Amino acid sequence: MKVSILTLGCKVNQAESSFIESNLINLGFSIVNLSEEPNYCIVNTCTVTSKSDYQSRQLIRRAVRSGAKVIATGCYSQLNPDEIKKIDRTIEIIQHSDKYSIIKLLTGHNASANLSYSSRSRPYVKVQDGCNGSCSYCIVPKVRGKSHSMTISDIVEKVAEFSLNGYKEVILTGIHLGSYGYDLKHKLKLSNLLITLLEKTTIERIRLSSIEANEVDNDLIALFKEKRICCHVHIPLQSGDDGILKIMNRMYKAKDFHHIIEKILKNVPGIAIGTDVIVGFPGEGEKEFSNTRHLLDMLPITYMHIFPFSARPNTLASKMGNQIHSMIKKKRFNELNILNIKKKKAYMNLQEGKTLGVIIEGHGPENTSIGTSGNYLRVRVLSDIHPVKSLVRVRITDIDKNMVQGIPIENL
Repeated sequence: MKVSILTLGCKVNQAESSFIESNLINLGFSIVNLSEEPNYCIVNTCTVTSKSDYQSRQLIRRAVRSGAKVIATGCYSQLNPDEIKKIDRTIEIIQHSDKYSIIKLLTGHNASANLSYSSRSRPYVKVQDGCNGSCSYCIVPKVRGKSHSMTISDIVEKVAEFSLNGYKEVILTGIHLGSYGYDLKHKLKLSNLLITLLEKTTIERIRLSSIEANEVDNDLIALFKEKRICCHVHIPLQSGDDGILKIMNRMYKAKDFHHIIEKILKNVPGIAIGTDVIVGFPGEGEKEFSNTRHLLDMLPITYMHIFPFSARPNTLASKMGNQIHSMIKKKRFNELNILNIKKKKAYMNLQEGKTLGVIIEGHGPENTSIGTSGNYLRVRVLSDIHPVKSLVRVRITDIDKNMVQGIPIENL
């Protein structure tokens, strides 16, 4: 039986698709591209922006045209089942809360939680799902529900299995990662989970996917000094203007974000810090946008993910006045992207002459390899002798567009 799995959206979606893929492979199924005439196609959809809605519909149409039996799941299908049925009445829609039932639907067997295959060299480990937040622009809590955490013993077992199977890095991910452990019977924090993973597993690198500014405490900052914790953190800003942050229902002010970034850098010099920014939120005038641009310009952010505001139906933000014209959003996006390119290049230039640990993720032309460093840089390695998943010490010699480039020293 051949199955194609198409996934959009966040790292949690990616982790869930990987779990389904691992189970299907274990039960004898072949995972193939859509062009290879699959019997089934699973489309794991996303609804975080109007663009992801469009992409979800396009993927579903492509899957239908392939002739495969189509199964749609994920956030877009949860919210818009009628729209999917308009594409093709035969599409089977699986609710998000029942996503792993796809395994039994196709195989007749229940899902096994004790599998550690991933098509990625740096696999995702979902440690938390859902969100108790109420950001005025976000529809995800309505789809995924309240925050709930996986048990620490299950996570330790999963990470240990990945390590045993030759993976050198795992990425801990969740819809609201910083809330990990608050809902457990014996309340924990994310730092407790990291400490336990350091003590009870031998995985060589642990990376966090994303965490809110007001959830970065002293314990977590101290852990970023640990060799096995990646020297990289992603902290969403969304806006650098206090008025916009307030109507976004973000639980901090611009000065709080500024303070935590400076505190992290003071304690962990050289750490890579990424952020998310929304431009064109309702009510964002030139003054408010200028505040955002000024804050980002002032702080040593390594990179930004910039999103033009997309009104999600049935959110508070979609009903607000002072909606911003798309041309203004595009202009502001371009302004911040120029700053983004400048900051990324400045950080890459600082790496020249340094030695970075790089996970090999693939091989390129002219005897090269491509990988990711602990501080989240794409690295072209001037050698192809190291297998995928290996962790290699690379001395950085040059900058090439969006990558740094270097010579391997030895395997770690």
